[in-house]
Amino acid sequence: MLKKIDPAVSTILIAAAIAISLGFGIQMIGNSGSLSDLTGTARADTPAPVAQWAASATGRVEPKNGEVRIASEVAGKIVEILAKTNDQVKAGDLLLRLDDADYYTKIAAAAAEAGVRERERAEEQATGLALDRRNAEDAVAKAHRDVFAAQEAFDNAYRAEKLGNGSSDAVEAARKDLASKKDALADAKAKLVEVDAKPGMPLPQRLESSLAQARADLTSAELALERTRVRAPSDGTVLNVLAKVGETAVPSPDSALIDFGDLSSLRLRAEVEERDAAKVHVGQRVVVKADAFPDKTFEGTVTSISQSLAAPRIATRGPRRPNDVEVVEVMVALDGHPPLFTGMRVDTFFKLDSNSQASAASASTKTN
Repeated sequence: MLKKIDPAVSTILIAAAIAISLGFGIQMIGNSGSLSDLTGTARADTPAPVAQWAASATGRVEPKNGEVRIASEVAGKIVEILAKTNDQVKAGDLLLRLDDADYYTKIAAAAAEAGVRERERAEEQATGLALDRRNAEDAVAKAHRDVFAAQEAFDNAYRAEKLGNGSSDAVEAARKDLASKKDALADAKAKLVEVDAKPGMPLPQRLESSLAQARADLTSAELALERTRVRAPSDGTVLNVLAKVGETAVPSPDSALIDFGDLSSLRLRAEVEERDAAKVHVGQRVVVKADAFPDKTFEGTVTSISQSLAAPRIATRGPRRPNDVEVVEVMVALDGHPPLFTGMRVDTFFKLDSNSQASAASASTKTN
C-alpha cells in the first residue's frame, strides 16, 4: 500500500524543481551573450529602413475641371434627349429639351403686344437727345430679336445633324452666326449706356415707357424658353446621361440629368491626413496606383492644397479611418492621358524631395 505524501513536502519539491529550471535558463542566456541574441531580436545599432514616400493618401480621378452634374433650371417634362454618353460637344450645344409649347405661346403674345406699343410710340415725334435714345433702344431691341432667331436656327441645325437630317457644316455656320449676333447685342447695349449717360437727357415719355415694358416682357418670355434647354456649359464630353424621355425634370442639384466633364486631361483629388499635411507642397511629384492597372503606375504634380481641414469624403480600402480624422484636400494634375476612368479610386504616393525632407525633419525636431 502506497504511503500518503505530505502536502508540505510536495510543495517544497515543486519549488525546488522551478528554481533549478530558472538557474539553468539564466546560465544558458549568459553563455549565449544576451536574451536578444537568443530570440533573434535586432540590435539597437541596426539601421532603420529608409522612407520611400513623404506621404500617401486615397484619391479619386476627375476630369480636368471637375465633374459637372447638370440639372434643369425649371421643372418640366423631358421631350427630347440629343446627348449620348461619350459625345464630344462644344459650349452651348443642345443636350436636352423640355416641353416648351406654352413658352412659344407666351412669346407670341408678348411680341404682339410689343408691336402694338411700338406703333403707338411712332406717332410721337422725338428730336435731339430723345431721338438718339430712341434709336439706341430700337437697336438693342432688334439685336435681342436677332439673337433669339439665331439661337433657334442653331438649335434646329444641331438637332437635324444629330438626327441624321443635317450636316456639321450647317451647324458650324449657324454657330458662327449666333456668335456674331451676340457680339452685335453687346455692342448695342454698350451704345445705349453711352447715350443714356449724355448730360441733359430728357425723361422718357409715357408711350416710350409702355414700349420699354412690352419689350422687357418679350425678352423675359424668350429667356423663359431658353431655360427649357439644357446646354453644354463648356467644351467637353458627356460622361453619362441620367435622364429619360417622359420623365419630369426638377431644378435640384440632387436630380442631375447629365454628367459632364472635360477629358482633355485628368486630375486627382487626394485626401491627405492632417498629420501628413506638412509633408506635401505645390509642385511635388506624385505616383498613382490603381487596382485596375496592377502592373502600371502613373505620375502627376501637386497643383493646389486646401487651406482648411474637413472630414474625409472618399471611402478608403482596408481598415476604416477613425471618425475624428480630418484631411486636407490636395489637387494633382496627372501627366499625359492615362487610361483612368473618372470616379476611379486610386492610391496616391507623394515623392520625397528636399522640401518634404526639410518639413519632416522640422516636425521631428519639434516633437523631440
